[in-house]
Amino acid sequence: MAMTDITIVHSFLPHNDPDESIAFYRDLLDFEVRNDVGGGAMRWVTIGPAGQPDTSIVLHPPFADPGITEDEQKMIREMMAKGTFATVVLASKDLDATFEKAVAGGGEVIQEPTDQPYGVRDCAFRDPAGNHVRINQLP
Repeated sequence: MAMTDITIVHSFLPHNDPDESIAFYRDLLDFEVRNDVGGGAMRWVTIGPAGQPDTSIVLHPPFADPGITEDEQKMIREMMAKGTFATVVLASKDLDATFEKAVAGGGEVIQEPTDQPYGVRDCAFRDPAGNHVRINQLP
């Protein structure tokens, strides 16, 4: 059986405030805004790293699905506040410079750059919605 040519196109992260999320990813991580649809808190914003047009993150309102119950909304809010609802792992050629820029811009640090025992050097932040953003050092 032949291997299927599959790529990642979009991943989704919830936001509480689309403008705060745009500022974090655009201003601190140098992502570009590719699409911005909807209005108010009901906005879907597609962002991605410059030079990589085929890979994007969609920042979305976490409660847009009408099938989510009140109890589920409460649980999602609590998990987002703790930073345990969603995670994205990114990579940088210069982890230390990326870390310093994010710190200087007010990024909420979870972990400073660290050499992990499993061979990865990485750091971590929380975005404005509480999402866990981990950044690995590229070789």
